[in-house]
Order: sequence, then C-alpha cells, then structure tokens
Amino acid sequence: MKRFSGFIEFIREQGVVGLAIGFILGGAVAKMVTSLVTDIINPFIGLILGKVDLKNLSAHIGSANISYGNFISNLIDFTIVALVVYVGFRVLRLDRLKKQEK
Repeated sequence: MKRFSGFIEFIREQGVVGLAIGFILGGAVAKMVTSLVTDIINPFIGLILGKVDLKNLSAHIGSANISYGNFISNLIDFTIVALVVYVGFRVLRLDRLKKQEK
C-alpha cells in the first residue's frame, strides 16, 4: 500500500475525482443542450422563419457551398453551455473562493 500512497495523496490534493465527475457531468450537460437546441429551439426558429431547418441553411457562391446553418446551431449550443457554466460558477460562488485564497 505504501507504493501507492503518493498517488493516492496526489488524487486527494489535486481533486482528480472532482475533475473526473465534472468531466462526466459536462458531457451529459452538452448532450442535453444539443438536444434542447436541436429538438426545441431550432423548430421554434423554423416556425418563426417559415419552416426552415437551421442545419440545412446554406449559401451558394459560385461552386462553393457555405453551410452556415450548422454554425448557427453550434453557436446557440455554445451560448447555452457558456450561460450554464457562468450561472453555476456564480451560484457556487467560486469567484469568491479564488479571492479568499490570495
């Protein structure tokens, strides 16, 4: 057991378990946000814009096909994930925790 004591201490001090849990929860949140955007937000935008599928929006310039609809969907995903992280950061008061450590 002494062989692994340094490793176990590293895991305790560095919060590796918390990091792993955060990583797993982050993946689950990303899936939920993608589903929210794809299944709920994009259809509402389609209703407003007149039956438009955001993922298939594109512009043709010469022989080039610029697919900007998928970019818009990913931008909405990113905005929602950033908002969730910001709210979580503020609710957990992690900004104050950093200031107290100094």
